[in-house]
Amino acid sequence: MSLDINQHEILLQIRHLNKNFGGLQAISDVTLDLPAGIITTLVGPNGAGKTTLFNLITGHLIPSSGTVHWLGQSLKGIEPWKIARMGIARTFQDLRLFSQMTVEENIMTVMERSAWLWQGGRASALQRVGEILAETQLADKRHERAVDLAYAERKFLSLARIMASKAKLWLLDEPASGLDPRSFERFVGLLRNYAARGITICIIEHNLDIVIKLSDRVAFLDQGKLLAQGSSQDILKDPHLAAIYFGDRS
Repeated sequence: MSLDINQHEILLQIRHLNKNFGGLQAISDVTLDLPAGIITTLVGPNGAGKTTLFNLITGHLIPSSGTVHWLGQSLKGIEPWKIARMGIARTFQDLRLFSQMTVEENIMTVMERSAWLWQGGRASALQRVGEILAETQLADKRHERAVDLAYAERKFLSLARIMASKAKLWLLDEPASGLDPRSFERFVGLLRNYAARGITICIIEHNLDIVIKLSDRVAFLDQGKLLAQGSSQDILKDPHLAAIYFGDRS
């Protein structure tokens, strides 16, 4: 059954977005909405423009033309750190954790600094850290360094930092890659839980099993163009799109 996104508040609006690198058209006339409470997955072959689109949303790249609006406000010219403070959080494939910090310290680095200026705020922040550690099942790793964690634990720590940021939009770059089946099911449950709370989630993913399991909506990119969007079943059953995805364009 297809999902009616019109029933959900649109938090991020992308309109006719373009990005050129010299003679290369990396993003071409992309229009896309990211609604609250919906998990949207960007799929497409390597070089389709998925990471470039994330970089344009977060201010790490400047669009050649077109617009990105967050909660009705244009993000044009706003620095990445300011966009992050506006409620847009991102993970990367390389996780970018503070390897020598403890799990708890990694989470605390993304929390509002003002919370630590008075005792009541500190207590509230520590309580929230405890809740996140419980949700991600990292409570017994609280005082371990990030570098000493197992791979799946580092993945959950990366997600924990997003959870602690209070962001309303999560941009996740292959967040479930390499997870064992049990960890993956736990990961899916966490994302579903936060989507149910109204968090907008957009994922870059190549593993089709993950796409099918996790996505409310799929947006298919190829050579910088948004070719189609809809349910994972509709998109992945399209023979033309499947041929592009698997490299058979004949």
